[in-house]
Amino acid sequence: MLFSEECDSLGQLMESGCAVNVPNNPLSQSPAHLAVCGGQAFFLLWQLQTGLDINQQDTCGETLIHKAARSGSLECLSVLVAREAKLNVCNKDGQTAEDLALSSGFMECAHYLAAVRNTRDTFLKAQSSMHELRDASAGHKRGHHCGSVLHGKRRRASDDGFI
Repeated sequence: MLFSEECDSLGQLMESGCAVNVPNNPLSQSPAHLAVCGGQAFFLLWQLQTGLDINQQDTCGETLIHKAARSGSLECLSVLVAREAKLNVCNKDGQTAEDLALSSGFMECAHYLAAVRNTRDTFLKAQSSMHELRDASAGHKRGHHCGSVLHGKRRRASDDGFI
């Protein structure tokens, strides 16, 4: 579909009052899928404010982030990443958005998605480690605290002759 045809289709969808998550074509693509294919970041932002399912898949299993990667729209990718779109979703061919950006020759998009994926993975690992440390520390403090209280009472009791 040509860019001007996509814009016309988006205009018709807006005029008809099409529901934000309702697939409106044989490929089960929402208006946002079409907007992202055409690099329409402003339309995407508007759709996100109206309750858009950011990870909705079409009949090919592609989400909005797949469409943005396939079309090379770094602007749409950044909007979707900012709204925490899932990066690890695979389409029916087993490809992630990063894979599609690479195979479509959009190296800047592929590098951006790889950097975001690595950052998210690192953050999740750090967060998990923090929880493990906090849980281990809390257990150690509780055990240490209880033992010292008991010893303190025994010492005082034995010093005063109340055993």
